[in-house]
Amino acid sequence: LPSQLKSQAPGNTEELRCLQVLNQQPEGSSLEELSSSQGCLKLASTIKAYVATVTESVIRRSAVKEARRSYFNTSEGQLPPKAAGKPSAHLTLRPQSLTQDGNPQRFGNLSQSCRHAISRWEHSTLHSHVQNMTYRDGRLRVEQPGKYYVYSQIYFRYRSAGARDSGPQLVQCIQWQPSHSQPVLLLKGVGTKCWAPEADYGLHTLYQGGLFELKAGDELFVSVSSLAIDYNDAAASYFGAFRLDL
Repeated sequence: LPSQLKSQAPGNTEELRCLQVLNQQPEGSSLEELSSSQGCLKLASTIKAYVATVTESVIRRSAVKEARRSYFNTSEGQLPPKAAGKPSAHLTLRPQSLTQDGNPQRFGNLSQSCRHAISRWEHSTLHSHVQNMTYRDGRLRVEQPGKYYVYSQIYFRYRSAGARDSGPQLVQCIQWQPSHSQPVLLLKGVGTKCWAPEADYGLHTLYQGGLFELKAGDELFVSVSSLAIDYNDAAASYFGAFRLDL
């Protein structure tokens, strides 16, 4: 109780009678009905002010607690449920072998110009993530149907063996593979560059992206004409997709 109530003399007959009257007051009645007794009206006003103060304090503490919980959840990377439900993925390239990891048999029938499937991507690093999609062995699997923007960029680092090889054709493909079906070519990017014969390396970047209607269970992967790629730059070679609510 506040100091005003504590200062009241204990056992005061008038105060006890007033508390009995307050206890018998019907719900929703106003303090003006107690105006016949100034002492009772004063006591009722004191109690009302105390209850209001306690209620305001409880509401304020609850609001601060909720704001603090929301802040720490966001700072730890936990997004609100609505935002967390949107599927997205951004993968970055890992080193791989031309003879083993580029084996086309595991990816179905691929065209000769894009015969090397990329089977190693980073998916849980500073530069990469997978959210509400599934990644396994080079394939990105759709779990929620919808319209997806699919994209990829490959940073080729082609080593020239002489003047005859100064202008190789570099091709990048994004393949769509429905459940239990052969891959279907979604996007194809081609670049032909003429590098100086004396150059040790020729560098060339291919980027492509497009919007597609995908179903749950569909898989996506990238294949290229050559695995002569710069594997040391996570910002240069990547593959991803995200759903758009259209």
